[in-house]
Amino acid sequence: MDDLDAQILRHLGGDARLSLAVLARRLKVARSTVQARLERLESTGVIAGYTLKLGEAARASRLQATVLLTIDLRIQAQIVTRLKAIAGVERIMSTSGRVDLLLQIAAPSPVELDRILDAVGEMAGVRSSESFIHLTTKLDRTV
Repeated sequence: MDDLDAQILRHLGGDARLSLAVLARRLKVARSTVQARLERLESTGVIAGYTLKLGEAARASRLQATVLLTIDLRIQAQIVTRLKAIAGVERIMSTSGRVDLLLQIAAPSPVELDRILDAVGEMAGVRSSESFIHLTTKLDRTV
């Protein structure tokens, strides 16, 4: 990956809907160059897909939480499989330190968030959980 690839990723990170023509114009290269680079970035797995980023209005209509889990590491694969099956679990990250997994959860209501947190906490192999409900976002560089 070179500087042009990095620039393409930066531009798409800001707006994944940019057309090839707009990207080429901003980067001062041929449209065919951008197209070839994108195809290579996709085929090598650098770009895994294009996604929707919710605006503040959409994010405000749902509750989000971060959950720290300590688990039985001998059955981590089974726990991760069960967590993936819970619709409100958006991200699962392994960590180093005092906890084993960090989850990002979203729910449309307090009742649904409570249901998800209960399902995670009652899961076999989960030794402890600590939940942090998000209140306001002070900085988000991913938007």
